Amino acid sequence: MNEGQLRLLVVDDHHSIRKLCVTIGNSLGFDCSETNSAETALAQLEMFSPDLVLADLMMANMSGLDFLKEIKRISSHTEIAIMTGHGSIETAVKAMRLGAYDYITKPFRVEEFKLLLQRMEEKVRLVTENQFLRDRMRNELELNGIVGSSAKIEDVLRLVARLKDTRTPVLIMGESGTGKELVARAIHYRGAFSSRPFVAVDCGSLVPTLIESELFGYEKGAFTGAVKSKEGLFQSAHGGTIFLDQIGELPLEMQAKLLRVLQEKEVRPVGSNQRVKVDVRVIAATNQDLEVSYKEGRFRKDLFFRLNVVAIQLPPLRERRSDIPTLVHYFLNKFSPKKNMQVSQAAMNALLAYEWPGNVRELENCMERAVALGTHNFIEINDLPPAIGQGSGEPVGETRVAANDLSGTDLEELERTTIQRVFEETNGDKALTGRMLGISRATLYRKLKRYNIGQRAKSASAALSVS
Repeated sequence: MNEGQLRLLVVDDHHSIRKLCVTIGNSLGFDCSETNSAETALAQLEMFSPDLVLADLMMANMSGLDFLKEIKRISSHTEIAIMTGHGSIETAVKAMRLGAYDYITKPFRVEEFKLLLQRMEEKVRLVTENQFLRDRMRNELELNGIVGSSAKIEDVLRLVARLKDTRTPVLIMGESGTGKELVARAIHYRGAFSSRPFVAVDCGSLVPTLIESELFGYEKGAFTGAVKSKEGLFQSAHGGTIFLDQIGELPLEMQAKLLRVLQEKEVRPVGSNQRVKVDVRVIAATNQDLEVSYKEGRFRKDLFFRLNVVAIQLPPLRERRSDIPTLVHYFLNKFSPKKNMQVSQAAMNALLAYEWPGNVRELENCMERAVALGTHNFIEINDLPPAIGQGSGEPVGETRVAANDLSGTDLEELERTTIQRVFEETNGDKALTGRMLGISRATLYRKLKRYNIGQRAKSASAALSVS
């Protein structure tokens, strides 16, 4: 069969009718097959999988209506036309109500029969094309946010293309806001698993006492409040992908149980003695250095190597500044699709000079703010958050070189001072600080604690009250 050639199956107990239909079908370019009974046709469905079926309404052991119901149950995309005598037109109309495309009365003229086949062909091709466009749009939507043409992003996209059809465990590493979940979704939705479940789990937000029941499920009566059994997130992802974000936040006890699940490919719900088989692809993500974590005893070494079969390192935004203009216009189109919004050179210089501790997520929030607060179709430097606009005086080229020359310690200090500055500008409003930086509340709390931000103000206030 040639690529694009539609398959036609003719079902009729009269040899002469089948021969005529197949001859006409072949002349129109169909890949034709024939059979003299409904039972034989149903047996051939899996092997032949026709696009079009022509079936006689009156057959020996199975009526055309029953045959129609079976075909629609087995292969809903197949288009069926009924061939009938003059005395059975009412039954043919009933067949159309059950899903038949049309009917044709016997004896029929060749031109009439050709026209029927051509109309059926047109419908099948339109449905196929529509499904293709919907699938392509869905894939593009799932990839929203992975924007850029820098070398590092191109490397990431090449890895996504190679991993999309595999079951290989993947570990995605990168700072907060770099798009780890977007990459995980791209791996899932670009490949063979796109129609299967994708379950995202934020390990850092799970309540420690409930992690096991959330991941593996529980039986009725397993604990107070368990009034009915519930399947866990691993079971929900069966046949598809489970995305374990912030995997480094899992307690050591749960790491051991997760390792067993990955090795045995089965879970045991809380309160149950029975194990349930699960078939899932695991994609994990972290903003921590897990190699350092396992050396310091905070992460299991064996789990690290089980997850780290293929590693994807997402670059921070400061390491791919050439993508910033593209990202800026992408987000402007996203938040203001009906306006042709532009960015002034001063504003763009400020965006390029800024260090983006919140990475792409912070840039997205920045553009949403600029669209919401701006009064014109032109983004000026005053429309940007103060933390970004204040750094606009520094030449972009010098900033780019300086960023490349910074050591790990320098970058940590830069992150600390940026968070400190935004925290002070918001008068200690943690929710607003997190939105301006483009990081989650949990991440903000960890960084405030790590850099002792906010504690100093409390200590100074306490000292003043004592004095």
